[in-house]
Amino acid sequence: MPAASEPPALPSLPQTWHPVGIRIAVVFFGLTLVAVSAGAWFGFDADVRERFTFLQRATLVFFGLAMAFLGWLLWRCRATAEMEGLVVVNGLRRRVYAWEEILGVHLPPGAPWATLDLADGTTVSVLGLQGSDGDRAQRGV
Repeated sequence: MPAASEPPALPSLPQTWHPVGIRIAVVFFGLTLVAVSAGAWFGFDADVRERFTFLQRATLVFFGLAMAFLGWLLWRCRATAEMEGLVVVNGLRRRVYAWEEILGVHLPPGAPWATLDLADGTTVSVLGLQGSDGDRAQRGV
């Protein structure tokens, strides 16, 4: 049998895939937001900073924490192939699928992320395999 017709070697399990592009974006935009906010705050004169009320300061802190929370949700997205099945973490939700439940995995060109076709007729998005990661995501699929 020629070498070209042999199937690719399967990865050793467990194997985890994280979206690289999203992680870079979370770090870049998070640091940019902190730098711009700090620069603006310390760029104000002391009398301008004193005019901010407690509620206004608390609102700014709340929005900063909300952005950090959203970044953390994007950061933790992953897909982990284990011997028992596939673990998919999308935001706050963690799902475990047995291999028998999964009929197929698709990541067509131009798709934002991979999708799983399940035996019950539903599909599930897998944010851990981002189309923007290119060949790395295709190898994961």
